[in-house]
Amino acid sequence: MELDHLLEGNRKWAELITAEQPDFFKQLARQQQPELLWIGCADSRVPANEIMGLVPGEVFVHRNVANLVVHTDLNCLSVVQYAVDVLKVKHIIVTGHYGCGGVAAALKKQQLGLIDNWLRHVQDVLKIYRGYFDALPDEASRLNRLCEVNVMVQVQNLAETTIVQDAWQRGQDLSVHGWIYGLDDGILKNLGVSHRMDADLSDDMHQRVKTLFAKA
Repeated sequence: MELDHLLEGNRKWAELITAEQPDFFKQLARQQQPELLWIGCADSRVPANEIMGLVPGEVFVHRNVANLVVHTDLNCLSVVQYAVDVLKVKHIIVTGHYGCGGVAAALKKQQLGLIDNWLRHVQDVLKIYRGYFDALPDEASRLNRLCEVNVMVQVQNLAETTIVQDAWQRGQDLSVHGWIYGLDDGILKNLGVSHRMDADLSDDMHQRVKTLFAKA
């Protein structure tokens, strides 16, 4: 069959892991105790475990187009709730990437079908900071900056969910972060929008976005 090579690749991978760590899969099957939740883009070039140098079991993952945290998305919220309330993760990292196709489609207002409705959330980000984006010299600069600002806004959305808010109110050790990944160099960059408590999230976010554009 045309996909047999994938099954064979899996067997070789499992054999290699077992040779290096004989009890790895037995221990992995018993439980998962990740300290990280990764909310990233569905892009095939941005696999969470690999780019952080982590093995299976070390990071809980949710991915969607353009790494969005939407307050009506029960899929994403269910993952966040399970990670926070059951797994007790200590960090949630929203991670975007430069050259994101979803963000590019939102920027260009491309019509791709059903996904256009999803990408309106990215276009809303663009509208909020339209003056800053219009001042940038070219489309490449606007795309890179929108990829960054989109992550920053999604961090705020995440921090404002009832799940994260409730965790902070009961004193749970939980931080949210915003990172971005470079496809051309494989490097993750911290966007400096980490939060460990609810403290003027909106004003803080606007100030950090202004600072980001000032560096352009």
